[in-house]
Amino acid sequence: MADSDEEKHEVIERKQRTRDLSLIKNKIRRNELYREEKQLKSKEKKKERAKRKRERQEAGEDYEPPKRAQKTLDNMRVKDNTMVEGEDEEVLQDAMTDEFASTFTGEKIPKVLFTTSTRPKCHETMMFIKDLLSVIPNSEYKYRKGVDFKEVVKQAKEKDYTSIVVVNEDQKKANALVVSHLPDGPTLHFKLSSSKRSWKIKNHGKASSHRPELVLNNFNTRLGHTVGRSLASIFPYNPQFQGRRVVTFHNQRDFIFFRQHRYIFKNKKKVGLQEIGPRFTLKLRSIQKGTFDSKFGEYEWIHKRHEMDSSRRKFHL
Repeated sequence: MADSDEEKHEVIERKQRTRDLSLIKNKIRRNELYREEKQLKSKEKKKERAKRKRERQEAGEDYEPPKRAQKTLDNMRVKDNTMVEGEDEEVLQDAMTDEFASTFTGEKIPKVLFTTSTRPKCHETMMFIKDLLSVIPNSEYKYRKGVDFKEVVKQAKEKDYTSIVVVNEDQKKANALVVSHLPDGPTLHFKLSSSKRSWKIKNHGKASSHRPELVLNNFNTRLGHTVGRSLASIFPYNPQFQGRRVVTFHNQRDFIFFRQHRYIFKNKKKVGLQEIGPRFTLKLRSIQKGTFDSKFGEYEWIHKRHEMDSSRRKFHL
């Protein structure tokens, strides 16, 4: 325990010395002291290695040194009060009565309408939508023709669509997705980036018409559960396993990575994967109650970058 306290004290002293060095105005003197500090750190590392080697020799061949846990932004994440631990009863109860419940119980079969901003100009955006239509069963595209979005919602409700996905574009590429659930919302707005069409992926496979399996990974907060269920609700709840087709939404540091694969069982222990595509990344910008309303919509959650991104170790999903 004493050694541990002594090591901590040395680390604190070293950090303080480094801060003090940065305050020295004389560049030559500052560089000399930095070199001395670097040499001191090197000696300390050699001393630590020699200590570990001595411990191994004293313990014999069976000694296994303790593994140091690698520090990452993920495992150093700031604890969030809304984190869901295991099978949380409150979350399960909410899931039985939320806006997506009828899809997960099988009462409603998802039917998705894709459209764009009023007048799409980019061919690449249209091809991206074509890829999405191949990913999501029971989906179709309708050209807006300058129709107001409220009118689009009205027509979609009349034709029993369960969701509308609007693909926005900027500078000749798709840059945002708006997912509005019918008939009563909510509406989620995502920033879209790093999109890559299926044919551009090396050794890509071809998508079959089977309903895909769905994997939602790392949506650990209450907000994350809402986002995950929203994305899952545009897919049928009864996958066709014989198609060996799987769609993944993987959340990491509040970026949602989309991938689609086909898998094959090589033997009892090994599974092979072939990516089908497309690829893209989503970043949640807002959640609005009801269907999309840019003027009078009531927001449940908005990403405020300067306030919410003050720490690199704090995540919301």
